[in-house]
Amino acid sequence: MSHNTAEINQQLRKAGFRITPQRQLILDAVCQLGEHVTPEAVYDHVHRIAPTLSRATVYRVLHFLTEQRILAMVQMVDGRIAYEMAGPEPHHHLVCRSCDSFFELPHSVLRSFRRAMEAQYDFELDVSHVSFFGQCTDCR
Repeated sequence: MSHNTAEINQQLRKAGFRITPQRQLILDAVCQLGEHVTPEAVYDHVHRIAPTLSRATVYRVLHFLTEQRILAMVQMVDGRIAYEMAGPEPHHHLVCRSCDSFFELPHSVLRSFRRAMEAQYDFELDVSHVSFFGQCTDCR
């Protein structure tokens, strides 16, 4: 997984922020570690490079990058949170409770659900990521 630092820097500057060394280090760690990386794994990775970087800073930066839609947060079967790079279009996951496998769903799958919520409840959903839990074909 990779990221375009220039694009991310431009996105943050447009929102009134900058890419600090800590943010860059944590972003690099998420990319190097791959998809669905836990905050603990990010902390372990960056702590080897920057031992003075606190666990609290890692959590704050992951939260910040998620708010800025640079990262996407994923809920895992065991309730833990993981992160991955956000793409240009949000996507969602089907998560098997038996084998922990993930299947990606395109954002368009939720289009009719979002429209129904708006029509029936006059409620606009902000759906950047949803995890649906169940059992995959192999586990059933």
